[in-house]
Amino acid sequence: MKQNLGNKPLIYPQPVLVVATYNEDETANAMTAAWGGVCDYSKISIIIDKNHKTTQNLLSKKAFTVSIADVEHIKQADYLGIVSGKSVKDKISKAGLTYKKSPTVNAPVINDFPLTLECNLISYDEKTERVIGEVIGTLAEESILTEGKIDLSKFHPITFDPMNHHYISLGEKVGNAFS
Repeated sequence: MKQNLGNKPLIYPQPVLVVATYNEDETANAMTAAWGGVCDYSKISIIIDKNHKTTQNLLSKKAFTVSIADVEHIKQADYLGIVSGKSVKDKISKAGLTYKKSPTVNAPVINDFPLTLECNLISYDEKTERVIGEVIGTLAEESILTEGKIDLSKFHPITFDPMNHHYISLGEKVGNAFS
């Protein structure tokens, strides 16, 4: 028998996303977000509170990158989610991560995460705090690819469990789609 848990939007898996932007002085900033996903063929949607430094930055710069956090960098991703960019300057470096300028959008690419989406801002709804971004480019380290495709036996993304407040690793193949 199913138990009623109330009106909780429990969608699993919940990706752990690292959103990176440039501050007004062109230093890099990043935060971890767990409320996001694909919303169209070339668009993503992320809920980001209007009070975050990242929100101010992406509204100003009109661009951001989204990296998918992985098992190998779980502590760094967690740090980026706990510490505020308003109070800690250069959070990315303090987390032990490195970055470079995106080749296609005005935002930093965190070198350490193997998969990054380069996005231009389409919209931000202050009421719902929903960011819509157009994916301009997708950068993937060769180490996570097999025949030009993401290989989850090589890439170990993490998911956030909002009910129990912990991370879970993804990657085990359990069957084929469309067969």
